[in-house]
Amino acid sequence: MMATGLAHAVDRRAIERDFQAFLANEIWPEAQAAGVSRTAFNAALGGVTLDWDLPELVPPGTSAPHTVESQAEFRSPGAYFNQNNLNTQVAIGRRLIKKWGKTLAAIEQRFGVPGEIPLAIWARETSFGNAKLPYSAIRTLATRAYMGRRKAFFRPELIAALQIVEAGDIKPSQMKSSWAGALGQPQFLPSYYLNYAVDFDGDGHRDIWNSVPDTLASIANFLLHKGWDPERGWGIEAAVPAAVPCYLEGPEQGRGMAEWGKLGVTWIDGRPLPRIEQNREAFLLMPAGRLGPAFIVSGNFYVLKEYNYSDLYALYVGHLADRFADNKPFVAKWGKVGGFSRADVARMQRQFEAQGFDVGGSDGLVGFKTRITVGQWQAKNGDTITCLPDAGMIRSIH
Repeated sequence: MMATGLAHAVDRRAIERDFQAFLANEIWPEAQAAGVSRTAFNAALGGVTLDWDLPELVPPGTSAPHTVESQAEFRSPGAYFNQNNLNTQVAIGRRLIKKWGKTLAAIEQRFGVPGEIPLAIWARETSFGNAKLPYSAIRTLATRAYMGRRKAFFRPELIAALQIVEAGDIKPSQMKSSWAGALGQPQFLPSYYLNYAVDFDGDGHRDIWNSVPDTLASIANFLLHKGWDPERGWGIEAAVPAAVPCYLEGPEQGRGMAEWGKLGVTWIDGRPLPRIEQNREAFLLMPAGRLGPAFIVSGNFYVLKEYNYSDLYALYVGHLADRFADNKPFVAKWGKVGGFSRADVARMQRQFEAQGFDVGGSDGLVGFKTRITVGQWQAKNGDTITCLPDAGMIRSIH
């Protein structure tokens, strides 16, 4: 959250006046050019004030640079896959599959995405629509467009939200969002709503706030437009021999499924990799390096990452979708890792960048580019190759 002291260190009245001028002199001309009427504009923004309680704000006259969470302890990726939470979501999901079975089948027929996939995304985003969305999307987006840390990102999203109001699918007062301005049950950005939301229940409105069919179909439509291949799954848990370097993972190092098989990679239970997939490109995924389960994934895994760029998010969605049919956890166990913070990782990443490595940015997150770099560094220095840092390694990099 924004520090309380910061909020009180500025002249709020002056900033609110400037905000109104910003809406009138900058946002209105852009909205008008985008087809928004004065009536819709006033309905959405008339009387709106800044939401000072939002996080990641930088009011005029202040400086609040984004910093990595310095105290956040790095945890094993396994923490993301809490079995109690997964079992609960499986139980709820199975009931919803019975209730909405015909709708899910129709969605798969139209968009080519198995119904379990949008169901799993729905679960992850808003707990099957049960999560509260207490924020006014218009006020949130307007605040962020004016004094958010990423103003340039949120400004067009505010215009998109005004276009939604203009279209008449929902009233501004009913357009609820997260604190980041993500809309409705699938947590779409307003631009995503404009491009991918679907009226699947046939009532004439694309309602991702109240309609389950519209919510699930909109998610499936998004995935279809991002390249979902209806002939492939997302991936499988795999057994990867020690001779296969963990730094071969990632979307830039794909190879044919048959080639992975020749390297000795199998299903986790030892079966050969799927024969139907032999000539298709596949990718190694090791989110905890050698200290956790490994996977061979298809391009559909990276389509899931279009929804949320986290490897763990996409893996969670694919795994939960599988568990609706067969509620079994991963076979391989997650290793115990830690002893360092996100700030430690960010420093390590900056040191790697100074040496010419591409670690995907110094964000303190151990993404696939960072894991690859760690593995290559370990190989070069004669260390055990795990593709995951430990506290001693982080201290030794100069």
